Amino acid sequence: MTDASAPASAAQRAFRDLLHAQRVWDIELPAFDPASAPQAPLPLFHAWFAEAVAAGQAEPHTMTLATADADGLPDVRTLMLHDADERGWHFATHATSAKGRQLAALPHAALGFYWPAQGRQVRVRGPVTACSAAESRADLHVRSTGALASALVGRQSEVLGSTGELDRASDAAWQRARAEPEAEVASWTRYVVEPHEVEFFQGDARRRHIRLRYHREAGAAGAPGNPGTWRRELLWP
Repeated sequence: MTDASAPASAAQRAFRDLLHAQRVWDIELPAFDPASAPQAPLPLFHAWFAEAVAAGQAEPHTMTLATADADGLPDVRTLMLHDADERGWHFATHATSAKGRQLAALPHAALGFYWPAQGRQVRVRGPVTACSAAESRADLHVRSTGALASALVGRQSEVLGSTGELDRASDAAWQRARAEPEAEVASWTRYVVEPHEVEFFQGDARRRHIRLRYHREAGAAGAPGNPGTWRRELLWP
């Protein structure tokens, strides 16, 4: 264990100086009146996403996905949003990947979006459902040749012997993706996070951040297709 009282090395001091020199939100941030927010979170997410794009936010469709492993320990990675609709927030991956296996064992997840161009975050939590094979195939084939090639490589999260091995597999996958644009990848799966909680965070330069959380209340007992209603509440920053 490192002794916290030990003198820091020059490299560590340089890192800390660099870290502490960073600033956030050296821009004019948008106002957000939670009283004007819609009754459900999806329209607000759509609006904030469009505003992030208009503000020039790089890769606004990227998000963090948090799952739990077999020991119940958290795991997190960054991937792309594929859709957000009345069913929930969509993404896709190999069912055989680490996150695919984790979701099979414990089908719950949390998502995080961060759009610093406007000082905004969105957090989504809820159970996860795997889509049908047909929808998963359609998800894969609507994407780019590179995305198909990456899926064809497969073996995601497995130990890699060398970068040369990756190069050979990738080259072969690119050739097949160009020759067979409808090639199937059995493990490719589209997932939907059904939101039970959605939080919208609007940063404020004076640290008077606005946090609006939507919490799904249960629908009528046993009523199929009844998503329930949303309760809105403010949180202390």
